Amino acid sequence: MTDLFSIKDKKILFTGGSGGLGKGMAEGMLEAGAEVVLLGASAKSLSLAEAYRARGWKAHGLQCDLSRRAAVEKGFQKGLELLGGELDVLVNAAGIQRRHKSEEFPVEDWDAVIEVNLTVPFLLCQMAGRQMIRQGRGGKIINFASMLSFFGGYTVPAYAASKGGVAQMTKALCNEWARYGITVNAVAPGYMDTPMNAALTDPANPRFKEISDRIPAGRWGLPEDMRGIGIFLASAASDYINGAVIPVDGGYLVK
Repeated sequence: MTDLFSIKDKKILFTGGSGGLGKGMAEGMLEAGAEVVLLGASAKSLSLAEAYRARGWKAHGLQCDLSRRAAVEKGFQKGLELLGGELDVLVNAAGIQRRHKSEEFPVEDWDAVIEVNLTVPFLLCQMAGRQMIRQGRGGKIINFASMLSFFGGYTVPAYAASKGGVAQMTKALCNEWARYGITVNAVAPGYMDTPMNAALTDPANPRFKEISDRIPAGRWGLPEDMRGIGIFLASAASDYINGAVIPVDGGYLVK
């Protein structure tokens, strides 16, 4: 019987895989035998891929400025070349955050967050969708939404808007591409102990206790908590799951 959860030799293009939650998911996929291109804005993706290859994993690093649309298109094409001209899975995990009071939020920061968190994932989904339709064997797209796809948050109007957009974009693309055997789903990480949340994980911050008390699992999430959901959504086990926004939050959303 074919292993429904196998992603061995799957060809994956992964943005945001060199740090935080994306790194946790990317490492899970590599350990499971996939071939992964880490597309990142810094040179870290290059050194990380080299370290992964030393462990016997099939990893490629590719530096790409995700804030420049021309660079994004070139990065996608170069990533496709590194994968031998084929693509099975796209993961859009890259994201940025800016915090200001909403009445003081600079439009420049709004534009930057919307561009990287919403427009770039759309462009990459579009390019991946075209490639998968041409290949004629379906494919998997995994977007990173957020708890702020459901809630508004505080001092993060651009981030909330971008992640709400990712959730709705995921559903819209599912409607059009399901007939090609392409699944488009999103994960919505809860409160995770990552550098992006450093201001919240400080025990001196009153919100730290407020958030912690609401998580039924009794702890904040960690990057390794993203491994299982990534493998599942990239595998045949999730073939009939499409257009979903799946919380990975230790139960926070339902309390």
